[in-house]
Amino acid sequence: MLTREEYISYSLEYNMFFSRIMKEHLIFVESALPIVNSGLILEVDRFKETLEDFLMETILLSNGIMDEKVISSNELVTPYTLKAEMITEYYTGICINTDITKLQTNLVPKPCPIYPEGLYENIHLLNIKGINLMNNLISIKEDLYKSVLECKVYIWLYPHLLKHVIEEAEIYLKILEGLENLDENVIKDELVKREVFWNEIMKEHSEFIRGLLDPTEKILIDTADEFAELFEKLEEEAKEVLEKKLPPGEITKKSKKATEDIIEFKTSAVKGLTNCKIKAIILPLLADHVLREANHYLRLLKTTCI
Repeated sequence: MLTREEYISYSLEYNMFFSRIMKEHLIFVESALPIVNSGLILEVDRFKETLEDFLMETILLSNGIMDEKVISSNELVTPYTLKAEMITEYYTGICINTDITKLQTNLVPKPCPIYPEGLYENIHLLNIKGINLMNNLISIKEDLYKSVLECKVYIWLYPHLLKHVIEEAEIYLKILEGLENLDENVIKDELVKREVFWNEIMKEHSEFIRGLLDPTEKILIDTADEFAELFEKLEEEAKEVLEKKLPPGEITKKSKKATEDIIEFKTSAVKGLTNCKIKAIILPLLADHVLREANHYLRLLKTTCI
């Protein structure tokens, strides 16, 4: 069972990371819908604003409590996030609350965090709100995915990318529900289970990047292909370790090395896109988004004893 302090710390950590990821999913969806879907675009934009309010609430509750390793991992924001947001807002006309990024950039942990009276109850209310938001968001995403598969809606995103963002919302919901049950297994689950999930996510990121690059970017396309193949292999190896209950040390080392390498690749991609040096149909914020997810995964790998 999670302690009171662990419940507060993990709740802030996961809400801070995932609620930004979720609101950015909506930015990508909104930017990719044609104007004929104006009603859906407005619905998505309103939900994006709701998630921004939720993220802001999380930031205000987290003052001085966030783990230093979380802040320094660059999973909440990177040095490129603000610029990527500003360029994406310029490209799309979608309003993005950059004050959130500025606040997250300036988060400072305290060596001995103080948990104010009433914080536990406020975190509980935050998690319940998050659970309700995720149930609604998953419903919106699933409806859109179904409409796209049935050729009722056109969107300039791969159908599999829509499935991908549903799965990420589902894992966030599972974590929130586990926190509310004080179930440490959901948070401290054996890493190999999370490796299966995140290696698949890294593989799909590579596939999406490959498909959104201009055909003339042959070197980057080849590199993305290599990462897709590598993480697909690592995903299968992690599944085998899990099923056969093998020692996890070797696969975790491989996953860590591959994740460090893809972070370098994604960092170059963000720099290239924000400085107009790469030809692609990739929003700069999407590039920064997948970099932060890789940074998050690397921190999970680093916190496990090998």
